[in-house]
Amino acid sequence: MFARTERLLLRPGWQEDAPALARAIGEEAVVRNLATAPWPYGEAQAQEFLAKPIDPAQPRFLIFARTGGAPRLVGGCGISPSPEGPPEMGYWIARPYWGLGFATEAGRQLVRIARAMDLPKLSAGHFLDNPASGAVLRKLGFRPTGKVAQRFSLARGGEAAVALFEEGDADADSTATPMRGRIGVDEDFRQELRLMAA
Repeated sequence: MFARTERLLLRPGWQEDAPALARAIGEEAVVRNLATAPWPYGEAQAQEFLAKPIDPAQPRFLIFARTGGAPRLVGGCGISPSPEGPPEMGYWIARPYWGLGFATEAGRQLVRIARAMDLPKLSAGHFLDNPASGAVLRKLGFRPTGKVAQRFSLARGGEAAVALFEEGDADADSTATPMRGRIGVDEDFRQELRLMAA
């Protein structure tokens, strides 16, 4: 399954993606906000992840920014079982692309995919020390349940508190997320993003 948004391409990962995946996710600041990714994360871990079979009822995608040239791997998203019940939406964005609205844009498309598949309403969560993820969930129409659960994080090497969310009744806000300047992203790519957002 493939999906496109205004700026992104969502597609399953392939073994050829392993080097790019290892580079994109291979920062502790990214991996520590995921439950099942190990730290350190290298090409061997990327190959192992990409070799896992995909359950059609639990799609997972790599997120690529559509540019004038070859798409750039900027993150990942998917739907997986949740310990609390309803299927859970998850996502991550490579650090150089934080603040560009990619998580919101990919998450919105993932919710649309879940609706098209007739999946139950999704759940989601974020580690309490990652409030930016909570802001993304709110933009997507999720609402806090008021519950906090302990979830194991392989990269953290233990449990950490997670704020739990549930999908709201209304459709998520479909307005475009404004772009912000980013430090550490090469100037050519920033220019391509400006042109795509214009």
